[in-house]
Amino acid sequence: MRIISGTLKGRRLVAPKQLPVRPTTDRAKEALFNILNHRFLWDEIQTLDLFAGTGNISYELASRGVHALTAVDQNKHCVYYINKTAEALDLPIVVIKNSVEKYLEQPTGPYDFIFADPPYAFTEAQLLTLANQIIQDQWLTDEGLLVIEHDKHISLNAHAHLEQERTYGSSRFSFFTASSEE
Repeated sequence: MRIISGTLKGRRLVAPKQLPVRPTTDRAKEALFNILNHRFLWDEIQTLDLFAGTGNISYELASRGVHALTAVDQNKHCVYYINKTAEALDLPIVVIKNSVEKYLEQPTGPYDFIFADPPYAFTEAQLLTLANQIIQDQWLTDEGLLVIEHDKHISLNAHAHLEQERTYGSSRFSFFTASSEE
């Protein structure tokens, strides 16, 4: 995995093989951030990385200038790796070891950008529940954006708050806003 842009552009990171993760591919991450670059001023937003895994998205956000960044993962090895990497690269990432489900029970937001990369085994119903909880519990600012990465064979286009979906390889990004387009 490599950091696409920002102060650490081009930096390659190698996560331990035993981590139970499927990092976002460099191609998909680059496409995602090309979309996000037109939406955010990185140094002015608060971000939340759910199911953070290797911290791939968190490192990219921090490299681009995000100062308020929280990463949540329940796996102790993932949490250790993110903490170790963030410290080595002097990145302002607050890492929380907790299940996303438990973390979302006590809202600490709102956030301008939330990225969620749950296991690909998540069903459409589980993905919709995740989106609903984040939106209904007001984890997003009024102009905030939630992006959920999931299997390309699942479409969440029936959700009232879905703004768009983009597919890259075997992954699909679903973009949600706090307000529905009615």
